[in-house]
Amino acid sequence: MSANDILLGIGLIVALAVGSQILASRLRLPALILLLPAGFTAGALTDVVHADRLVGAAASPLVSLSVALILYDAGLGLDLRHLEGATRSVVVRLIVLGVLLTWGTVMALGPVLLGVPVAVASMIGVILVVSGPTVVGPLLEHVGPSDRIRRVLLWEGSLIDPVGGILGAVVFHSLVAGGLQTGHFRVGAFLGGIAVGLAGGAAGTALLWLALRVLQLGETLGTLAQLATVVVVAAGCDILYDDTGLIAAIVTGLAVANLPGFDMPARRPFFETLVQLIIGLLFVSIAATVTPRLVVPVLLPTLALVAALVLVTRPLLTLLSTARTELRRGERAFIGWMAPRGIVAASTATTFSASLAGAGLSGADRILPVTFLVIVATVALYALTAKPVAERLGVAAPARARPFLVGGAPWVVDLAVCLRAAGLDVLMWAPLAEQRRRIEEAGIELATGELMAAATDPRARLEGVTAVLLLTDDDDFNALARVVLADSVDGPVHRIGPPPGSQGVVAPYTAGDTLFGPGLPRHTVAARHERGARFRAQPASTPPPAGHDTVLVVRHDGRLEPALADRPPTASDDDTLVLLGPAQETS
Repeated sequence: MSANDILLGIGLIVALAVGSQILASRLRLPALILLLPAGFTAGALTDVVHADRLVGAAASPLVSLSVALILYDAGLGLDLRHLEGATRSVVVRLIVLGVLLTWGTVMALGPVLLGVPVAVASMIGVILVVSGPTVVGPLLEHVGPSDRIRRVLLWEGSLIDPVGGILGAVVFHSLVAGGLQTGHFRVGAFLGGIAVGLAGGAAGTALLWLALRVLQLGETLGTLAQLATVVVVAAGCDILYDDTGLIAAIVTGLAVANLPGFDMPARRPFFETLVQLIIGLLFVSIAATVTPRLVVPVLLPTLALVAALVLVTRPLLTLLSTARTELRRGERAFIGWMAPRGIVAASTATTFSASLAGAGLSGADRILPVTFLVIVATVALYALTAKPVAERLGVAAPARARPFLVGGAPWVVDLAVCLRAAGLDVLMWAPLAEQRRRIEEAGIELATGELMAAATDPRARLEGVTAVLLLTDDDDFNALARVVLADSVDGPVHRIGPPPGSQGVVAPYTAGDTLFGPGLPRHTVAARHERGARFRAQPASTPPPAGHDTVLVVRHDGRLEPALADRPPTASDDDTLVLLGPAQETS
C-alpha cells in the first residue's frame, strides 16, 4: 500500500471508531452494535482499512497488547470486597461450568451445523467461551440491574476473558501439533500458561508499586507508568506463551485496585479515553477483515448455533451455577439471559484463524466469520432485549431519577422534601449529627458511611445515584467534592455557587457549572429561605408565579435538570418545575 492509502486507512478507521461511539451514545445503544457493521461495511467497500495490510505482521501483536490494556482497565474496576458469599460461588461456577458447557456445545454442533472438522469446532468453541467487560458493562449501564447482578456479570466477564485466551492458545498449539486430532489436550501447557500469566501479574504489580508508591508519581506520569508496565509485562508474557499477557494484565489491575497502600489517582480520564479509543479501533479493524464472501455460507448455520447457545446452554449453565444460592428467581433468570461475546473472542479468532488456515487445517477459514456473526448476533439480541427482560423480571432500576443531595441545612432539606413530592427517590448525606437528625425527621433516606472516604476510593461507585447536588455550607468542600465525585457517579455532579468575593481557598477558582444561576448563590438561597421562602413543584404547563425562580426541572421521564449559571433550563408541558418563591405563594 502507498503512504497515502495508509494515511487514508488510518484516518477512516479512527473516524469510524469515534463516530460510531458518538452516534451510539446519542441513540443510547451499546457502541458495539454500530462499530461492527461500520467496520464490516468499510471492509467490504474498500481495501484501505484492513489491519493486516496497514501494519502487516504487527497486526496480531498490536491487537494482543491492546486487549491487555482493556483487561487491565477492567481489573481496576473490580473490588475484591464484593467477591464474597453467593457472588463468589456463582462466579466460579459460571466460569468453570461455562467453559465446559459452551465448549462442549460448539464441539457437538459445529461439525453438524458448520460442516467443519472436530478440531476446528474445538477452536471455535474455546473462542466463544469468553464474554467480556467491554460489552457486558455498557449493557448493564443501559439496564441498571441490582448490585448483585452487576457484580456477578462483571466479574464473570472480566475473569473468563483471560481464561478463554489461555485456552485458545493451548488449543491452537495442540492443533498445530496435531494433538486434538488424536484426542490429546495438553493440560500441562494450560497450567503453565496460567503460571506465566500470574508471574507476569506479580511483576507488573511490583513495578507499579515502585512507580506509584515508592516514587509517588503524579497523575500524568503515573498514567504513563501504568501504560508502559502493562505493555511491557504483557509483551514479555506473550513472548513466553501466547495470550498469557491477558492474565498478567488483569491480575495487575486487580492487585493495584485492591492491595492497600497503592496511591492510585482517583481520576483516570486519559486512561479511560484511551481504552475507549482502543475498543473502537479494534472492533472496526477486526470487522473489516470479515468479507461478505466468508459470511454468507455460514450465516444460517451460525444463527442456529447462536440459538442453541442462548436458549439452551446459557440457561442451563445459570441454573447449575445459581442453585442453592440467595439469588432471587428474577436475578437468576436475568443472568441466564446475558452472555454477549466481545473483543477477546474477536481478537483470538483473528490471531489464530489465519495461522491455522496457513497450516492447511481444513475449515479454519470459517473460524473468523463464525466468531464475527456470533458477536454481532449476541450483542444485538441482548442489547435489544436486556431492558424489557429486566423490567419483566423485576430486576431493572426504577426509571425515576435518584438525586443525591449533600448538605443538611434547613433549605437543603426543604428542597429534598419538594423533590420527593415530585416523585423522585431522594438520598441525602450531611456531615453534622444535627443535620442528619433533621434529614431523618423529614423522612428522607440518609446515606451511611463517610462520603469522602468512599468517593476518593477509585474502586467506589455511588450505585443507583443519577445526579449529585453539593449543597453544604463549606464552599471549598463543594468544589473539591465535585472534582472527586465526577468519576464515582453515573450522572452529573453540580455544586451550589459560593458568595461573590468569597475568600475560599478553592471554590472561587474552580471551574464548572454552579447551581441555580448567578442570582442564587448559596448565601442568597439560605437567606431567602430563612425569611420564609420555600421550594414548590408545579407542572411546567403553568407559568411560574411572580417572584419565583426556577431552580430545577424534573423531566417527564424522571431525569433531573438543574438551572445552571451559564444556561437556564427549558421545559416542556409534561415536565415539572421546582421553584423557589415567597412563603405566601407556597403555603
